[in-house]
Amino acid sequence: MDERPSVWIGHEVLAVSDVDQSADFWRELGMREVDRDAHVAVFELRGGTHLLLLQGNVAADSDTPFDLMVDDLDAAHTEWTERGLDPSPITRGNFHTEFTVRDPNGYRVTVRSSHVVGAV
Repeated sequence: MDERPSVWIGHEVLAVSDVDQSADFWRELGMREVDRDAHVAVFELRGGTHLLLLQGNVAADSDTPFDLMVDDLDAAHTEWTERGLDPSPITRGNFHTEFTVRDPNGYRVTVRSSHVVGAV
C-alpha cells in the first residue's frame, strides 16, 4: 500500500542572470538535469518536483522561495565544502538542523535536515 501523500509540488521557478552558470551550480547540489538551452534549464528533485531556471531579472541578495532537504545534513555540508560551494556554518534547532549556501546570483538557499515520515 502506498502511504505517500497524494499531492506534491510540481514546479518551482527561479529567475537567473546566466542559465548555464546557474544550471551548473544547481546540478552540483545534486539535482538531475532534464533539459537546458540558452533561456531555461529544468532540473528534477525527489518526489517529481522540478526546478525551472529562467533567464530573467534576479532578486539578488534574497532567499530562494523554497528550501532544500537532505538525508544527511552533515555529509552534505562536508561534501559541498569540499566542492568549494562555501556553505555557512551548520545551526542546530529544535525542528531542523540547517545551513545556507549562495547560488551564483546571490540567492540564499536554506538546506535543512530531513523529517520525511517513514524515510529509510
